[in-house]
Amino acid sequence: MSLLSRLQAWRRPDLASPAGRWVVLDVESSGLDTRQDRLLAIAAVAVQVSGPRALVDLGDSFEVVLQQAPRAQGPDRANILLHGIGVGAQRAGMPCSQALQAFCDYTAGSPLIAFHAAFDRAMIERALQIAALPPLPNPWLDLEPLAAVLQPQVKARSLDEWMQALGIQCAVRHQAAADTLATAELMLKLWPRLLAELPRPDFRAVQALAAHRRWLPG
Repeated sequence: MSLLSRLQAWRRPDLASPAGRWVVLDVESSGLDTRQDRLLAIAAVAVQVSGPRALVDLGDSFEVVLQQAPRAQGPDRANILLHGIGVGAQRAGMPCSQALQAFCDYTAGSPLIAFHAAFDRAMIERALQIAALPPLPNPWLDLEPLAAVLQPQVKARSLDEWMQALGIQCAVRHQAAADTLATAELMLKLWPRLLAELPRPDFRAVQALAAHRRWLPG
């Protein structure tokens, strides 16, 4: 059973009618080249935003491994050791078009948040294009520049560095579900600082705040 599946029983009853739903996500891939490497897995969890409150809704989560065809050159063992999605799991995954459609249905137009979001976005958009599916219309937010704006005293760039700086634990790094939960926790750690800048934050205002990263020294 997946990490997100094990946690879904912890759904918070006070979030039955959320005023806003933002989706935090993470992907695993066969490498870092967004033009050639393959999307292997997507995990996501909703953050329910109501006024000044933001809570992770573990009962509203998503996780899928995309089915991969056998490769003539054999498996990339170093890559498998990194993300833990073995050859058997890849071949037994959900057919790519079906998996991607399920993800699109899950997001339901909600804003999307990721750490170093450009990579996640590029991998998903390329996979959608290959599967002849329409691009996602959802707005995106990169959590890394937002963190830099809200916590300028923290000299961190990678997710690992931010986790260490803010005391965030991750069950299994480079596993999509665990990384998604760590990213969502980072968002919640930043939330008090965000409220100091935007007492009633809406997604567009948060995007605009993250864009200030380009003006920070260094």
